[in-house]
Amino acid sequence: MMAASSALAADVSPLVEADWLSDRLDDDDLVVLDVRSGIDGGGDRGTFEAAHIPGSVYSSYTDDGWRESRDGVTGLLPPVSSLERLIGGLGIDNDDTVVVVPAGTGATDFGSAARVYWTFKVLGHEEVAILDGGFAGWQAQGMDVASGAPERGEFADFEGELQPELIATTEDVQAAREAGQAQLVDARPEDYFRGENQSPAAKVPGTIPGALNLPQQTLLVERQQAWYLDQEVLQSRAEAAGIEAGKPTVSFCNTGHWAATDWFVLSEVMGLDDVALYDGSMAEWSQDDGRPVTVAKRGLGKVLEFFGVED
Repeated sequence: MMAASSALAADVSPLVEADWLSDRLDDDDLVVLDVRSGIDGGGDRGTFEAAHIPGSVYSSYTDDGWRESRDGVTGLLPPVSSLERLIGGLGIDNDDTVVVVPAGTGATDFGSAARVYWTFKVLGHEEVAILDGGFAGWQAQGMDVASGAPERGEFADFEGELQPELIATTEDVQAAREAGQAQLVDARPEDYFRGENQSPAAKVPGTIPGALNLPQQTLLVERQQAWYLDQEVLQSRAEAAGIEAGKPTVSFCNTGHWAATDWFVLSEVMGLDDVALYDGSMAEWSQDDGRPVTVAKRGLGKVLEFFGVED
């Protein structure tokens, strides 16, 4: 059994295709984790029970505790002990290879799987992957589909070991800004980056001064009503954004959701070293009026920097 588990772990890459997963559904140490939620109309537990990958287990990305709110900040990483209970309650142990399945129904939905993937990595669990195209892609490719509520499995003993280098704190971001030794990458659409749109989670519009913009939705493409990472454009998009390989990198957005897609692309697909995710993102950064925010001043083509107060 150990040899089979080791072989599966060695075979898994960060992004897997439907054919690859279909060939391995009977592997004892494989767990297919469906994280569909209402994001991009992805569904819920009822949608999962109506149709899902055979043998998969379900956990709602938005409702089951993969992220939490603290001190008025949405989207933060929960304590390790909470995540251990969540993952163990799904029947996942440290020897399992986990394939995370998003809905695949929209450009922002990939972030659900990327954030869960990042969470496993933060906990020191290396054997994890994302199904490209999600469940929508699985269906579009004519793969087998099951229905009904799965049998409740036994709780597993999952132990996490925090990997702090994958997490950027507000203090890390402040230091990166001041020292100029790390690049900050804003994963939000350009209108958020420029301050023309604002998330309810952030107190003010705009971005962190000096940040680069790599909008996560530009990294995905729709094919046959399913959304996939557009691997042909990832390198060129990153280069156009001014991202330098070999330089420490921090991805952020509003609440650490879109930023997970940028983190996954830069770290796991493109293989850049030293990439962290700022889970607090603009929701946390903008809580303190003393932290600077940059906006593009409408109509003047200039950049205005202010400290927690709109011009």
